[in-house]
Amino acid sequence: MSKKAKTTYEKIISDPKRKKRIEEEYQTLLISELIQAAIEKDLITVRELAREAGVSPTIIQELKTGKRKDITLRTASKILNTIGYEVSYVPIKK
Repeated sequence: MSKKAKTTYEKIISDPKRKKRIEEEYQTLLISELIQAAIEKDLITVRELAREAGVSPTIIQELKTGKRKDITLRTASKILNTIGYEVSYVPIKK
């Protein structure tokens, strides 16, 4: 029986460094998408969301466009709570 060839994704994800980078980039994309969806669904502006969350409009705008990749847990929690999500801690499955 022959071995099944790995897909490009399987090859990339098998490298721990690349896998970690992909997971980090996914988190950035996820927050960006959640903010964008909230703005479109609730017809809220970046400034209104920032005011309600108690953060700078620049932070919201940069997260929305993907320019900002690192924020504090506190800031993420404020923004996510404002748009109807919560930060939760879940054990890592190994």
